[in-house]
Amino acid sequence: MRISRRAVAVAAVLATVLPLSACSGGSGDDSSDASGPVKGKITFQTWNLQANFKDYFNGVIKDFEKKYPDTEVKWVDRPAEGYADKLSADAAGGTLPDVVNVSPDLVAPLAKAGLALDLDKDEAAASFRDEYLPGAWQSHQIPGMDGTYGFPWYLNTGPMFYNKRLFEEAGLDPEKPPTTYDEVFDQGLKLAEQSDGEIATLAQVPTIEDFGRYGVQLMNKEGTGFAFNDAKGVEMLTRYKELFDKKALDPQALTATPESSGTKFLTESVAMNPGSALDLENFKTKAPTLYKNIGITDQVTSTGKVNMYVMGVMVNEKTKQKPAAVAFAHFVTDATRQMSFAKQVAIFPSTKGSLDDPYFTKEDGTDETRVRVAAAKSLKTAVNYTPVLFSEQMKTELRNQVAKALQGKQSPQEALDRAVEACDTLLKQS
Repeated sequence: MRISRRAVAVAAVLATVLPLSACSGGSGDDSSDASGPVKGKITFQTWNLQANFKDYFNGVIKDFEKKYPDTEVKWVDRPAEGYADKLSADAAGGTLPDVVNVSPDLVAPLAKAGLALDLDKDEAAASFRDEYLPGAWQSHQIPGMDGTYGFPWYLNTGPMFYNKRLFEEAGLDPEKPPTTYDEVFDQGLKLAEQSDGEIATLAQVPTIEDFGRYGVQLMNKEGTGFAFNDAKGVEMLTRYKELFDKKALDPQALTATPESSGTKFLTESVAMNPGSALDLENFKTKAPTLYKNIGITDQVTSTGKVNMYVMGVMVNEKTKQKPAAVAFAHFVTDATRQMSFAKQVAIFPSTKGSLDDPYFTKEDGTDETRVRVAAAKSLKTAVNYTPVLFSEQMKTELRNQVAKALQGKQSPQEALDRAVEACDTLLKQS
C-alpha cells in the first residue's frame, strides 16, 4: 500500500518541482534575530526548475524586490543529479545557500549541525507560524531536537484508486471501499477467495508510511531509536502475511516497483492502487473498461489522517542577510505564491485556508479536478508519517526484512526486530 514520495505517479510531478535553495556569500554572525531591516543580496538556487518554471520564479523574485527595494535576489539553477551531495559539500565548505528548499530528511543533518535556522526561536520567523497548516509546520521538526527548521512549502498526496467491478463481483459494496487497514485485510481476503486467488487487493509490501497510518509508533520520543517493532507493528505485518499467503497480496509484491504495480492495476489483476490525476488519463486511454469502473477514495489509514509529502524552505543560520533570507523564504511560501504555483503544477499549498479555494473544492467534470478535490480534502488534517531520520538505506532494510517475513523465512516479530536493529545502527552512523 505504498504511497512514497519517490514511488507514486505524483512523484513524477514532484521530480520536476524539487527543492529550491540559495547560496550565501559566506558565514555571518550567529544571531538568530531576523527582525532587522530587510535588505542586502541573497542567492536563490533552484534544483532543476528553470526549464519549466523560469517565468514563475522570475516573477516571484521581481515582486519580492519591488516589495523590498533594498534587496537583490540572485537566482541560480542546478541539475537534480547529486543535489544532496552538493548540499553536504556546501555545508562543509561554509558556502551553504541562504535559503534552501529541502525535504525533511535533508534538513535533519543541517539542523543537527547548527546550520538551519530554528524558526520557532526567531521572533520574525515564528510570527508566520499560524499561516500554515499545523501538520505541515510540524513536518520540519526533528525528533530529539526542539524547534522547527523549515517553512512548509508545497504538499502532495495521492488518492487510492479501486476497481468497482472487482469489488462488486466479489460481493462487496463498490460504493463503500475499505478505508481502514482492517477493512482492507478483511475485504482483501474475500476478494482473493471469490476469485480463486486470481485477484489481489494490493500489489506492494508495507512501507514505513503504512506502519504510521496503521498507528504504529515509529520512533521513540527522544529520536534516538526506532520503535516500529512493537505489538501493533507486529500485528500489522502478521495481517500482511495472511494476505500474502492467501494471494490477496500480489505474489510479485516483494519485487514490485510503482510502475509494475500500476500495470497490475491497469490490467485489472489488482483491485486497489495509489495514484494521481496522471493515472486517470492513462486509464482513460489505455484501459477504457477500467476507467468506466474506477473508484476514487482517500489513502487507507487507521489513524483518521492520511500521509502528506512535503517540501520546505530552510534558512541558513549563518547567512549574512538573515532578515532578507527569512523574508524571502516566507515570501516564496506564503498563500499568494503557493496558490499561484499550485495552478501551474499538480501540488497543494501548505497555507491555512488555501485548500478551501474553489480550485480545490469544486469539480468541473474533468479527471484532473476529480483527483485534485479528493486529495485536497484529505490534506487538511494530513501528517508526514515518514520519520525525518529515516534514510533510503533504512527503507531498504525494512523492505528486505518484511519480504523475509512474508515468505515465512522469519516471524513478523523477528523481521521487525532485525529491521529496527539495522535502522538504529544506521541512525548512530548518521
